[in-house]
Amino acid sequence: MATAQDLLSTVFGFDAFRPGQEEIVSAVAAGRNTLAIMPTGGGKSLCFQLPALMRDGVTVVISPLIALMRDQVRGLTEAGVAAGALTSGNTEDETREVFAALDAGTLKLLYMAPERLAAGGTLTLLRRIGVGLIAVDEAHCVSQWGHDFRPDYLRIGELRRALNVPLAAFTATADAETRDEIVARLFDGAAPETFLRGFDRPNIHLAFSPKDKPRQQILAFAAARRGQSGIVYCATRAKTETLAAALTEAGHTACAYHGGMEAGPRRDVEARFQQEDGLIVVATVAFGMGVDKPDIRWVAHADLPKSIEGYYQEIGRAGRDGAPAETLTLYGADDIRLRRAQIDESPAPPERRAADHARLNALLGLAEAPGCRRQTLLGYFGEAVPEPCGHCDLCGSPPDRFDGTEAVRKALSAMLRTGESFGTGHLVDILTGTATEKVRARGHDSLPTFGVGREFDRRGWQAVFRQMMGRDLVRPDPERHGALRMMEAARPILKGEATIELRRDTIAAATARPAVKALVSDEDAPLLSALKAKRRALAEAARVPAYIIFTDRTLIEMAETRPATLDEMARIGGVGASKLDRYGAAFLEVITGATEMPHPARRRLAGRPSGDLFDRLMDVQARLARGEDGCDKPLSCSTSLVAKLAETRPRDMVTLTRLLGERRADRFGQAFLEVLSEG
Repeated sequence: MATAQDLLSTVFGFDAFRPGQEEIVSAVAAGRNTLAIMPTGGGKSLCFQLPALMRDGVTVVISPLIALMRDQVRGLTEAGVAAGALTSGNTEDETREVFAALDAGTLKLLYMAPERLAAGGTLTLLRRIGVGLIAVDEAHCVSQWGHDFRPDYLRIGELRRALNVPLAAFTATADAETRDEIVARLFDGAAPETFLRGFDRPNIHLAFSPKDKPRQQILAFAAARRGQSGIVYCATRAKTETLAAALTEAGHTACAYHGGMEAGPRRDVEARFQQEDGLIVVATVAFGMGVDKPDIRWVAHADLPKSIEGYYQEIGRAGRDGAPAETLTLYGADDIRLRRAQIDESPAPPERRAADHARLNALLGLAEAPGCRRQTLLGYFGEAVPEPCGHCDLCGSPPDRFDGTEAVRKALSAMLRTGESFGTGHLVDILTGTATEKVRARGHDSLPTFGVGREFDRRGWQAVFRQMMGRDLVRPDPERHGALRMMEAARPILKGEATIELRRDTIAAATARPAVKALVSDEDAPLLSALKAKRRALAEAARVPAYIIFTDRTLIEMAETRPATLDEMARIGGVGASKLDRYGAAFLEVITGATEMPHPARRRLAGRPSGDLFDRLMDVQARLARGEDGCDKPLSCSTSLVAKLAETRPRDMVTLTRLLGERRADRFGQAFLEVLSEG
């Protein structure tokens, strides 16, 4: 049976595993129960697809979304792997083909949704086809503690016991509570071999910015990335529609997506996003778990996400192909008030609300981070980053920091002297000495704190209060219309027992953005465009998403290295044997302009040592076609026969004669053996 490294190269077209993949593949292929927590875009799918090819029997993949399953089946089929899905979205012909392949024993991976496990005949079917492994994608759906809970996931543990086969579970986000529940539900509490892989996605640029005309900020961000696929996340359904309209008016191809849409229009948006280059989807988090498009080049948040886990998962949809991607998250005091209120007003038990506040605090700490954002983000997930990443907005433009202790004490004093009964706007009026009608009516213009904060303008104090909310020194109280109340963490600062450092966070400085990075150099850009055009034409003809043909990362490598032969093309990452045979010639023609392609038997050997051996055997044959002296009757071997020699490498004249026949063995045998013994 082929090794993992052989399959990685010949089927999937990669020379090396990504960090952490090889150990997980080994554990799953060996039949050990496995739980793998890997970053979004870290290559989870390969960790069960490759072992499925190494093991006997069918691997059943439990996956939560039809779109996700169909995409993975299409990608595997293009790579020459026998895979199918049984979903409610199948046509009758598709379902018939899957059952025919199962009956013939040719199918290696069978995808199904967890809801199908409730059907009466499912267990009987799985027993009949000889299941050898269960793989569970998005395993956090089993947890009632985590997000995206799917009750039918609870049946998977029962299925594992009934089939008595190993189970491999995969997820991108699982905190300690969720991990414990996955182990209890799927593995009956018996700890599987667990892999907790690094959460870093170094190809993703991280950036946050306080809101200042947020619609214009999003439009400017999109304009600098015109023609690239992107997602804009919004907090409300209405905002997705207005922002999508604004982007369309600005000349982008954009559409809205939210849970209030009918199922048909939602599916249309999903299909367009998978298949069109450069489409922007403006969405609520309803556009989430099923997004598996590898060449999303940017993700923007028009509003603050709900938690740091939500933020990590949403930005993780960018750059899954490993090529550069960018993010921007906008936030303001109103966002913080909204998210706090959503937590406080939820029906969750107190301990859950406290945990949700802690998750939001972690995100606010990231938004107001004084230094490298990647260090802050990975630190939350328990990873130490010894050096600043050099690849976030704060590494590119470090913020000006100052001792904010006195400013925070003034703000707290204004809050306490007004009975913790007012929001930011009124408190800023008091601190800046602005005698509004509301301030005078309540006598707050006579407070000792009236006008004590004239060192900052209104915008400066708003930044101070926002950072105080970000550090959880103060919280808006939903029962008193968002009035700020002091938290215990602020008491040492108020008493002079602790100091605090703030960012001098002027809006103008915060909105400065580095220039967008081009995917390739100016010299290679025209070729990349031509390769994308060829990919689009092939994808439209095959009615598949463009990335199923090749990902952006593969096309970028083609544009930069400019392979001149199929052997060189086979060394490009993501070009496996099946795709090389199907598409290699077409893309090589774009790169070199050549139209003459090698014989199909030679094409199958491209990128392998036997390909070079084939060429040397053909050279020998050409030299001896008329014998040693050039006077004999012409004689040759078929191209397919030479290819067979290159692959099987016979080392003795008896075997060679059996393959070639006596006449050809007399003419070429000795010379062929010399080449074969060297190869």
